[in-house]
Amino acid sequence: MVLQAWSRIEVAQSQRLLDALCDHYSEHGEVTYADGAARIVVSFGEARLSVVDGALHAIAQSCDETGLAYIKMGVTSHVLEFAPQPAPTVRWQGDGVSGVQPPFFRVMQVVSSRRITPHMQRLTLSGQDIGRFAAGGLHIRLVFPPKGRVPVWPIMGEDGMPVWPQGEDRLVLRVYTIRSIDVAAGTLEVDMVLHPGADTPGASFAETAMPGDVVGMTGPGGGFLPQARRMLLLGDETALPAMARILENAAPDASATAFIEVDGPAEEQAIAASCKADIRYLHRHGAPAGTTRLLQDALDSVAAAGITEDLYIWAGCEFDAFKAIRRSVRKDLKVAKDRHLVAAYWRRGAAGDEARKGARGED
Repeated sequence: MVLQAWSRIEVAQSQRLLDALCDHYSEHGEVTYADGAARIVVSFGEARLSVVDGALHAIAQSCDETGLAYIKMGVTSHVLEFAPQPAPTVRWQGDGVSGVQPPFFRVMQVVSSRRITPHMQRLTLSGQDIGRFAAGGLHIRLVFPPKGRVPVWPIMGEDGMPVWPQGEDRLVLRVYTIRSIDVAAGTLEVDMVLHPGADTPGASFAETAMPGDVVGMTGPGGGFLPQARRMLLLGDETALPAMARILENAAPDASATAFIEVDGPAEEQAIAASCKADIRYLHRHGAPAGTTRLLQDALDSVAAAGITEDLYIWAGCEFDAFKAIRRSVRKDLKVAKDRHLVAAYWRRGAAGDEARKGARGED
């Protein structure tokens, strides 16, 4: 069954807004434009956009509630981003209910929390109906309630966006990678890098978490498991969970070379790769994370030996390293768009989503 919602959005310069939306989504999905109407298809559904009597008319469609919610959220957020001021009002009608928790939100309970290396904490969580988190993206957002208060969780608004509690009930969101998931058992694992002395709500929660403590979770989204037969993986410890999951879920006949930057030998983890894998740990030897050229030099060494067209390049790292690696992959090595993914996982001096600005899925 196809779920559908629609909205008529009164906005100035509606045609220019439609063009901006199409241009944006061309980087993230399939966009077709004909006779003044656009069809935007992404992995979880589609949107149809047109200008009718000066207003932007939007139709969102998906086969499930979560996909429909994501389509509505995407259209609303980008309409508000690209539309001229004053900001237009968006109200969706049809399928998808407002005033209830988002369909992509789960309340999870802590099963255990343990230190797996000196600067990595593993949090095991349990919850109901987590099957969708096994596919559709590597990443989640964990939602941390304020200490000492009964959590107030988000609800969906009429504009298709989640409404988050404010004031003393304000929640803190951070992006993490699902390290492993057992759908049958209803559990998943998340590894968190510990930064001594830093304001890191997620790591602080994990270090002190007790069985039965609750945390919210949204997703999945962002990233995917490459299906390539030859892979080059580059990343620091923040990307280690994603790299391990990629290696442990690769096709048996695939091969991969992985360069993983960590502080030293104590931070290395054993990875049970399901394919032929050459895993090389690169040590900073006390240099601050995000200040070395270890990953860039590793890419250069591989490039010097020659990059073949069947190689898929994946990288996750600090923002400055991300920019350098992406520039090399795109401009110097001229790797095709569908043969690489390079992402900023964090940014020195920035917290939360601020660390990811300027690196939103360009690859």
